[in-house]
Amino acid sequence: MNGHERFNLTARVLHWTMAPLIVAMLFVGVGMVASVANRPWLIDLHRPLGIAILVLVVVRLVNRLRHRPPPLPADLPRWQVLAALASHWLLYALMLAMPLAGWAMLSAGGYPIVLFGGVHLPAIAPQDPALYAWLRDAHGWAARLLFATVLLHVAAALFHAWVRRDGVFGSMARFGRRD
Repeated sequence: MNGHERFNLTARVLHWTMAPLIVAMLFVGVGMVASVANRPWLIDLHRPLGIAILVLVVVRLVNRLRHRPPPLPADLPRWQVLAALASHWLLYALMLAMPLAGWAMLSAGGYPIVLFGGVHLPAIAPQDPALYAWLRDAHGWAARLLFATVLLHVAAALFHAWVRRDGVFGSMARFGRRD
C-alpha cells in the first residue's frame, strides 16, 4: 500500500462516528444487565442509540459497496488478508443484525420502541414469548461476538499502526486537505 491511499471521507467519518457509539452501546448493554437501579434510563438510551447505529450502518454499507477500500499491503500473508475480509464483513453483519434483533426482540415481547421525542417504531415481529426469549439470547450472544470482534479489530489496527507501520491504520485514520 502506498501512503496516499485511504478510505473515502464518508467511510472515515462514519467509522469514527460509529466506533464510540458501538463501544458505548456495548457498555450500556452490560450496564442494563448488571444494574437494576440504572436499567430504566439505560434502556431509554439503548433503544434510540441502536436505531441510530442501524441507520448509520445502512449508510455505511451503501458507501462501502459504492467505494472500494484501499488495497491491503501486497506482502500481507494470505491468511491475514482473509481474516481482514472476514472480520470486516462480520462486523458489518453484526452492526446490522444487533439492532434488528433488538427491535424484533422488543416487538416479540410486546414492548414499544420509543425514540427521542416520543416517536414509536412499528413492531417487526409477532408478539410471542418464545420468540422473545430466543431473540433475547441471540441478541446477548451476538453482543458478546461483537465485543470480541471489536477487540480483534482494534488489535489488528494497532498491529498495523505500531508493528507493521504499513499505512493500513492511516488509510482510515487520516483526515487531510485532499478530502
